[in-house]
Amino acid sequence: MKILYAASEAAPFIKVGGLGDVAGALPKALCAAGEDCRVILPFYSAIPQALREQCVYKTNFNVHSAGEDRYCGIFEANVGGVTYYLLDNEFYFRREKTYGEGDDAERFAFFSRAVLEAIPVLDFIPDVLHCNDWHTALIPAVLDTEFRWRKEFKHIRTVFTIHNIEFQGQFDPYILGGTFGMGNEQLPLMTYGGSLNLMKGAIECANRVTTVSETYAKEIMDPPKSCGLEDILRARAFKVSGILNGIDTELFNPQTDPRIKVNYTSRSLGRKVQNKNALQKELGLPETDEVPLFGMVTRLTHQKGMELMEAKLDWLLSQDVQVVILGTGDAHYEEFLKDAAERHPENLRVILAFDGNLAQRIYAGCDIFLMPSKFEPCGLAQMIAMRYGTLPLVCVTGGLADTVPAYNYGERSGRGITFHTQHPEDFSHALWRAIELFHNKEHFLQAQKNAMKGDYSWKPSVKAYLDLYNSI
Repeated sequence: MKILYAASEAAPFIKVGGLGDVAGALPKALCAAGEDCRVILPFYSAIPQALREQCVYKTNFNVHSAGEDRYCGIFEANVGGVTYYLLDNEFYFRREKTYGEGDDAERFAFFSRAVLEAIPVLDFIPDVLHCNDWHTALIPAVLDTEFRWRKEFKHIRTVFTIHNIEFQGQFDPYILGGTFGMGNEQLPLMTYGGSLNLMKGAIECANRVTTVSETYAKEIMDPPKSCGLEDILRARAFKVSGILNGIDTELFNPQTDPRIKVNYTSRSLGRKVQNKNALQKELGLPETDEVPLFGMVTRLTHQKGMELMEAKLDWLLSQDVQVVILGTGDAHYEEFLKDAAERHPENLRVILAFDGNLAQRIYAGCDIFLMPSKFEPCGLAQMIAMRYGTLPLVCVTGGLADTVPAYNYGERSGRGITFHTQHPEDFSHALWRAIELFHNKEHFLQAQKNAMKGDYSWKPSVKAYLDLYNSI
């Protein structure tokens, strides 16, 4: 089967969030399963030079976008067995930031149209065109309204994946013609709640709509997690399903990971404490295994449960524990963490940065991984943590509900600590249960082994996606 995977980011070229991880890992897994899956994304100037040097110029063509014919170059690279097409236009993609520019609507309208125009030029006619989030949501709509009459596009089927429904591509309907190149007759298709809504157009036009976990697919049918799209999602519920993401189990492997101090497996878990001691030494914390080390690697936003951290971090630090937090985000939460670090120099370390190598040392070195998200479409961090035998403490929502069963002392089953509401006392009770579990060495070890033996690979997801693709 020929699959073209369209995304605004894809590891290893460019990664801002979870979409970049998925767009890097799922096509690789599909190719490993014998399918011909190729990725198409913008050729950002922020792509590392070593990767840019692997990109070979193929050809160029013009894209009619925002009322003008604009240059689009095609570069090609093969990385990890996957063919990548990178669409080049320096006006749109030679930027310091991947997202958050004032003309994002125009930039990704250009990219969406360029994806479709590139298909005949590449001589790669996909069976399935898989689009992701609002940045490529225009593709299914433009395909159906403008491109279907061309022979290359008659049999292409589309899948649209919602990674985070909070960001829908909402704009003033006034720009439908000038920016997106669509006529007024398309207003009913592309508008929702008085706004131009690209995600709504994709939900209408795509043959199938997926989310990144089964629970999230159910949650977005109702407020508040629908973020206003509940009516259109309920009307199109027949084509909406959830497929859980996986992680790259070769990259995230405690047995071989070169980024951690000491390698280990579920059979040699006693070696994991050496990673804990190394992390404590690196951060200037007392080197001991007598207290639990809580870790958090996150964007500092309301979605990630930072309101709960504000409410209960001081309480947690008043216990006999250590805490390390790595991440960047909202200025308010960054200031809160700076102040907390000054109040608790003996057992809190805050690193306001993005550091992938340090993140790995936190996954491997901590005992408990904090992930109290308000909503979490899938989440990858909890699966990475469990892969390294670090027990996640999570709110039961989205992909966290699907991947982290609570540890049960009687059955010796489960692999994490869970709570069900965003009430601070519910959160603090979960923190206390985590501390208790840590000090019960027999059950803590059992929970760690359960966590490490879980299957977090892409294999189940690949089968589910292939079943979906074949169904259309």
